[in-house]
Amino acid sequence: MVEKVLLAQPRGFCAGVEMAIKALTWMVNIFDEPVYCYHEIVHNQAVVEAFEAAGVVFIDDIAVVPEGRPIMLSAHGSAPEIVAEATRRAAVMVDAVCPLVTKVHHEVKLMAGRDYDIIYVGHEGHDEAVGAIAEAPEAVTLVDPEQGLGSFAARDASKVALLAQTTLGMHEWEGVLDDAKARYPALTTARRSDLCYATTNRQTAVTELSARTDLILVVGSESSSNTQALVRVAHKEGTTAHRVDGPADIDPEWLMGKKVVGVTAGASAPDQRVREVIDAIDPSNGVSILSITDEDEYFPLPPSLRRLVKTLQAAVEAAFAVREQGKPGPIERDPEYSATGALDLLGV
Repeated sequence: MVEKVLLAQPRGFCAGVEMAIKALTWMVNIFDEPVYCYHEIVHNQAVVEAFEAAGVVFIDDIAVVPEGRPIMLSAHGSAPEIVAEATRRAAVMVDAVCPLVTKVHHEVKLMAGRDYDIIYVGHEGHDEAVGAIAEAPEAVTLVDPEQGLGSFAARDASKVALLAQTTLGMHEWEGVLDDAKARYPALTTARRSDLCYATTNRQTAVTELSARTDLILVVGSESSSNTQALVRVAHKEGTTAHRVDGPADIDPEWLMGKKVVGVTAGASAPDQRVREVIDAIDPSNGVSILSITDEDEYFPLPPSLRRLVKTLQAAVEAAFAVREQGKPGPIERDPEYSATGALDLLGV
């Protein structure tokens, strides 16, 4: 029997996922079914299924959306032509791209505009990589972190930029960064790392868990890049780790002979799934928290959604005069709400 669960903190939802889930919840509550979302809003099976049950249709081709229907674009970022077509086609279009992904999009455009050859470190086919590279495909070479620079050759060794998918493993990014610096001493990188703060925090927590546990369970979906990175970090540290979507994925044999089991979650995994996994482990001596930092980042809802809600609010107030003078409206109070609370309303 497992004696103790060591629970990583931070874990689970990051600020970008919080923003995206709350934004899509607003869309579900404002509009009649169906609401369309280009790509999965976040890469988590439970979250996607909850929104599908609430009337959201996730699509991979913007052309299938009937004109005049509301459209949301996922947190992973979209190609410029997708944003343009969604804007043209939709009655209301809300882009829920994470601001940290937007930063990388801007870097791609800036470096391409300066005629740099851009090395983008990421996973082929991942929504985030596809959207970022689409900003300047003629200037960007995709490099898989496991394969390294390979045969990449710059036109001008003094004009090479290195950018990254935000959800990579730190050791994966650092390996390519070191090789690129050695090959191109004048290499240009972002002043602040492209890796998401939540990605690095959760990987640091896994490193700490690895030193104190016999096994680590990482809660999150197979499609989640940052979740898979957590498993790879644990393996790199020499600790057995398994990814699970929920308690049904736990093989009882994994727990045999294990005294302390570490639990963490990818940045798009609901905390409800974490609680269910801990209940399934059923540690005899309960749960202890391993805290490596506090996260207090907050990303506001997308501007187009804020404008829409404020317009609707103003219309209601004008008709019924129900708001007290100076009392904040729902948009101003958004920092008080959580994505976990939004998902509770959807039954996750």
